[in-house]
Amino acid sequence: MPYALFDTALGRCGVAWNSAGITAVALPEAEESLVAYLTGFSDAPGVVDEVSGPAVDGITALFDGLLPDLSALPVILDVSDFDRAVYDLTRSIPRGSTLTYGAVAARLGVPGAAQAVGGALGRNPVPVIIPCHRVVGAGREVGGFSAPGGASTKQRILAIEGVAGFGEPTLF
Repeated sequence: MPYALFDTALGRCGVAWNSAGITAVALPEAEESLVAYLTGFSDAPGVVDEVSGPAVDGITALFDGLLPDLSALPVILDVSDFDRAVYDLTRSIPRGSTLTYGAVAARLGVPGAAQAVGGALGRNPVPVIIPCHRVVGAGREVGGFSAPGGASTKQRILAIEGVAGFGEPTLF
């Protein structure tokens, strides 16, 4: 199972994969940290191929301000049933929209489990592909984001996707 690093408008990222799909995405940070994270999912560096190429292209396009559809990218997840349910629901949030942690919990049939939803999203191995950035705190606060850059990175991705209230401030 290989991994590859690639450059984007937000910085160097990484992706790990196997023959069936993407196993991890690393968002911009120092190269040593990217490699350390990705080797938890991969054996060695590899060459971007027909499995990883669409993810690399899609993430690069998103960070360039374009709006690629990442929803069909295959992902391989070794996660709990609860985390999988959170990820499946999160993946269904349309680009340009958000849900709160509490709304995700309620839709899963576990109202009051907003913190558990936040924990699952904090463990998301494929951020952006599973758009955990589209889940925000009550009152539309950005909330947490475990990827490098934290809430600032989350806010930038939401702004790229055109979510109202997360772009540059305006007079109106």
